[in-house]
Amino acid sequence: MEKKYSIGLSEAERKYAHGIKSNNKLSNTVRKRAEIILLSDESMGKPAKQEEIASRVGVTVITVYNTRKSMCSAGIEKTLRYQKPDTPPRPAIITGETEARIIAVACSEPPKGYSRWTVRMLTEKLIELRILSDGSRETVRRTLKKLNLSLI
Repeated sequence: MEKKYSIGLSEAERKYAHGIKSNNKLSNTVRKRAEIILLSDESMGKPAKQEEIASRVGVTVITVYNTRKSMCSAGIEKTLRYQKPDTPPRPAIITGETEARIIAVACSEPPKGYSRWTVRMLTEKLIELRILSDGSRETVRRTLKKLNLSLI
């Protein structure tokens, strides 16, 4: 059966991977990826099988497969470095303008019969004023905490 992802490293790539592998300041994940790439290198002779590499490095076979796949499709630099996604998986519910409006409501007079705002009452008021469409108490609480604003 023919291999789907075969890795042939140049001398510069091999030195780079060895440098990453021996750098103790980097995370274990990155160092393990470098070791997987080095053990999968076909330019130095017949490489070990995925199961052997997984047991030697201390990862699963799927990790070896995914590292090889990433190496073949993205290159050594992107495989060995964490790439933060350009956009978050979900857009933020609270924007800067919404934060300002939450602060304005939180600093206003509490409802009649109450001495202060609670997070629950504040959330209900924000939904009533259509400042938040579907925010939860936790969203409001996190926003207040982030802004170092106490309701007491």
